[in-house]
Amino acid sequence: MSSDDLAHFHPLDPGRINTIDPLELRYWCQQLQCNETQLRQALATAGDHVTAVREQLAAQRG
Repeated sequence: MSSDDLAHFHPLDPGRINTIDPLELRYWCQQLQCNETQLRQALATAGDHVTAVREQLAAQRG
């Protein structure tokens, strides 16, 4: 899958991260500028709300 695949992708619920869909995980990694491991760690701590995950990623980065 290329980044072109993400060009027209939009999550069904833009306020939550669906961890079951690999394409959605790639989309959120791109949007939040993190890798999948960092995203999953933030999800484990903050839940699946995008705002909370974004805040958790910022905290992880220091």
